[in-house]
Amino acid sequence: MKNFRKIINKQLGEILIERGMINRTQLEEALKIQKEKNLLLGEALVSLHYTTEENIVQALTTQYGFPYLPLSDYEISPDVLVSVPVNVCEKYCLIPIDRIGKNLTLAMANPLNLNALEDVELVTNCTVQAFVSTASDIKAAIDRYYESAQS
Repeated sequence: MKNFRKIINKQLGEILIERGMINRTQLEEALKIQKEKNLLLGEALVSLHYTTEENIVQALTTQYGFPYLPLSDYEISPDVLVSVPVNVCEKYCLIPIDRIGKNLTLAMANPLNLNALEDVELVTNCTVQAFVSTASDIKAAIDRYYESAQS
């Protein structure tokens, strides 16, 4: 089981406010939506159009130190894709991006999801390292790579 330590002991919303990406009123409204709809705070903020996925990802990298990997210009080898079934990728909004021996690198929308990390480690029998990417980048990559693999 992995434990994640915050590099900066601030909440995501506070980091976004400090960076001028949202204001306090927007944060409070997003927190209400988060509870009502059982969303992640970032999902609530993006659904309300208060900020972008990229801003959320940048704040997460600041908060936890996960490296950010934009997928639009990244090429993923078909050999890596077979490591993780498409249903697992879709369920957890992740995609394998590299594999060296028993080390598998993933791009994830929510790299704090321990269940996702444990499931991928069980399915692949690999040690997993997580990078953070936007949900829309990951979904586009899943569509692109797994569609072409199934053709």
